[in-house]
Amino acid sequence: MIELKAITEENFLDAFRLKLAPEQEAFVSHPIRSLAQAYVYRDQCQPFGIYADGQMVVYVMVIYDYDVPEYDIWHMMIDEGAQGRGYGGQALDRVLAYIRTKPFGDSDRVALTCNRKNPVARKLYESRGFSPTSNGDEDEIELALTGL
Repeated sequence: MIELKAITEENFLDAFRLKLAPEQEAFVSHPIRSLAQAYVYRDQCQPFGIYADGQMVVYVMVIYDYDVPEYDIWHMMIDEGAQGRGYGGQALDRVLAYIRTKPFGDSDRVALTCNRKNPVARKLYESRGFSPTSNGDEDEIELALTGL
């Protein structure tokens, strides 16, 4: 059983201990950068740790874009030692349940980006209903889920 916990002063160091496999480091920013962004955007975002057996195994941040409006999932990363155990799907399910509560504002759209060279992440997102949009750049594609 996993648990979704907001990042606070009590557990932010757990996020710093997460590690990616070396070949994945180009795919996502480390939680240190993400938590700096969370501080700047603190009125419209919430970073989370996903815990399994008392240990953080996934980090993810939800941010609300008032200009669009939409929810965005930023910087989702699964610790190298916890990959392949289904934590990514469980974490995404919990994050989507959180977004459905509309904590920052009303929107039925959730967007995220995925590195084009990361088919594992793309498969995970598409398994939860995300579809590619026409937005993106050389390195990343945008995927969106509507109808929340």
